Amino acid sequence: MGMPLELNTMIVTKGKEQRIEENLFILEKAGYRLYPIDIPIDIRRTIDADSSGTAKIMKVEWEGALTRITYELTSLYSPN
Repeated sequence: MGMPLELNTMIVTKGKEQRIEENLFILEKAGYRLYPIDIPIDIRRTIDADSSGTAKIMKVEWEGALTRITYELTSLYSPN
């Protein structure tokens, strides 16, 4: 029996991220998702929004049809 798996190349937060420390966040997404680890990737509020900055994913956890990622915000783009 197969397992549905989605490959993601950007982080889309939809405003559901939780700050752990100054630049460290946790985000939970429904389903099983695979992300690149230790590589800077775009972070966006919605899939159609402009990039908010870049982040490095430190940890990916799968449990009960849920993916939890821990990421470090490495740069934030200013909306000036």
